[in-house]
Amino acid sequence: MLDRARKKELQEQYKQMKPDMGIFAIRNKENGKCWLATSQNLKGAINRSLFALNFGNFPVRDLQRDWKALGKSRFSVDVLETLKYDEDETKMDYSEELAILRMIWEERLAGEGTAFYGSGT
Repeated sequence: MLDRARKKELQEQYKQMKPDMGIFAIRNKENGKCWLATSQNLKGAINRSLFALNFGNFPVRDLQRDWKALGKSRFSVDVLETLKYDEDETKMDYSEELAILRMIWEERLAGEGTAFYGSGT
């Protein structure tokens, strides 16, 4: 059993950990169509998305339909880019930077002819 001091130390270390943040894509290997998402916790967002897809309750209907029809082996999950944390330790909200990152990647991929799930394209 952990003593109180060690337990408190581990809790403090956990609070100081910063998860990777950035943008990821779930891409259909058959047709190249993809769904983009940004998050301040990439690992958590990817796990949440895959869980929802595997259990049939993903909010983007056309992606869910293809996932069910083709199976998960026909998709890839790729981290496209990660963001660095600011030197300013007090900054907690990176939503603006993530929104810009998403726009950059949407434009880049659309320029390559990529179609997106959930956008009507």
